[in-house]
Amino acid sequence: MRKLAFLLLSSIIIFSCETTSNKKDTKTRTPNSFSIVIHGGAGGIKREYINEEQQKAYTQKLEEALNAGYTVLENGGISLDAIQAAINIMEDSPLFNAGKGAVYNSEGNQEMDAAIMDGKTLNSGAIAGVNHIKNPILAARMVMDSSKHVMLSGKGAEIMAKSYGIEMVDSSYFFTEKRLNQLRKIQGKEEIQLDHRAFLIKHELIDDHKFGTVGAVAIDKNGNIAAGTSTGGMTNKKYGRIGDVPIIGAGTYANNLTCGISATGTGEYFMRTVAAHEVSNLIQYKGLTAEAALHEVLFNQIGPLGGEGGMILVDKNGAISWDFNSTGMFRGYKKSDGDTKIEMFEKPE
Repeated sequence: MRKLAFLLLSSIIIFSCETTSNKKDTKTRTPNSFSIVIHGGAGGIKREYINEEQQKAYTQKLEEALNAGYTVLENGGISLDAIQAAINIMEDSPLFNAGKGAVYNSEGNQEMDAAIMDGKTLNSGAIAGVNHIKNPILAARMVMDSSKHVMLSGKGAEIMAKSYGIEMVDSSYFFTEKRLNQLRKIQGKEEIQLDHRAFLIKHELIDDHKFGTVGAVAIDKNGNIAAGTSTGGMTNKKYGRIGDVPIIGAGTYANNLTCGISATGTGEYFMRTVAAHEVSNLIQYKGLTAEAALHEVLFNQIGPLGGEGGMILVDKNGAISWDFNSTGMFRGYKKSDGDTKIEMFEKPE
């Protein structure tokens, strides 16, 4: 009798495990579905610091970037092309700290970083510390597609970009008087200022309208994920400083087995925790949901060290997640099922 009871109990346990496993397996991507999510920086973004006109400007630009990437996916294009299209729009806008809106370093120049990654092959490309490349994300894509390397920096990156016909511009293209004034106010002090910190100075720098590292993550109709990020770094950063954005696994990561991620925030802390890769690992090896993995890294790893920021994510099934430990983050997504959203302030309750 005891033996029969043991066998029955064992069967129940096995059946229960198989049922649980099957439940996990049933969560799959809808065939030919696709989605894209973008961010324009996280930080001290508060309602009382942004008037209606400014809110409208950011919303319109985020929508334009989303639509640019979405159109690529809708027409059967690959996720790499989609995120590149979306990031190009934000790099060309003076609203964000990337490309046209890049902040000044301690020497009074712009030093921009960017990265892109293919979740299917794990191939990736990054550039760091460039001054004259109009769209840094294009140069990162060039490194990935046309070299045997993952990262090029400074003059070497610019020489190669120019040889491949990527548009170069004079440093005057990036000039903005208010960004320069922002630098002068903290120059000579041993401090730096994140692009989004300007929101904390009410009525003074808000009109600058340039806040935020930009990034995009997408999954195409074939189920391939790609992630990309572009930034101007931090105001008054030391000459030669490189943040997390071009460090694969820190600020940018994509893997078809799990997800794609783009981060924004205090880069040193995202590098120290290898944040984007850590989220992927928690999903793959610990079985955490995307939401739980993002929360763990942002609030239990980066936060206690003194870092702040946020991350956007698309998982292997096309589901979108985001999280941030700051007061706000410019963000938005658009999915093939018609679901779309653009937000910038604190997370809804």
